[in-house]
Amino acid sequence: MAKKNTSSGQVRIISGQWRSRKLPIHDLEGLRPTTDRVRETLFNWIANDIRGARVLDCFAGSGALSLEALSRYAEFATMIELQRDAANQLKQNLATLQCQNADVINGDSLQVLAKGTKSGFDLVFIDPPFRKELVNKAIDLLMAHQWLNNNALIYVETESEIATLALPASWIPLKEKQAGQVTYRLYQYQTTDSSAQ
Repeated sequence: MAKKNTSSGQVRIISGQWRSRKLPIHDLEGLRPTTDRVRETLFNWIANDIRGARVLDCFAGSGALSLEALSRYAEFATMIELQRDAANQLKQNLATLQCQNADVINGDSLQVLAKGTKSGFDLVFIDPPFRKELVNKAIDLLMAHQWLNNNALIYVETESEIATLALPASWIPLKEKQAGQVTYRLYQYQTTDSSAQ
């Protein structure tokens, strides 16, 4: 099985308060940490919107995206991860970093999203295991159960063969790039009704 171009069994935080820290990750099926190069591009895109943001990581995996956001002073992060070993590793890594402004939910992301939330999020990561048709389902649930604050930024990472996504009209495309087999996109959610909450 080919390895990703990240350190085997580790994820490195690029910038912020935990810059250059390396944290262990489990070598589990479907666990595909976003590469350093892609993360660097993404966080350049959203650099001015991280501090104080409430972050939702729908398919947390290694936690690379959430940890990077927390390192750059996001207010809080909720990480949803199905695999128990990966979720436990996330909790352990947060403890290592002495980070108390994050929550790890060990469960099926679609089931968690279907329950809704009391507080919306400003920055949402959708980076599911490839070829499981999870992206559009997650998008539908985010919209149906009001997970997004107005002007929230949404990052979507998919396999490149997915040419188009079924997006709501309220998701404004901001950026799109491709790196090898991966396409990654950034959107902004804007409510069309000014009276919307």
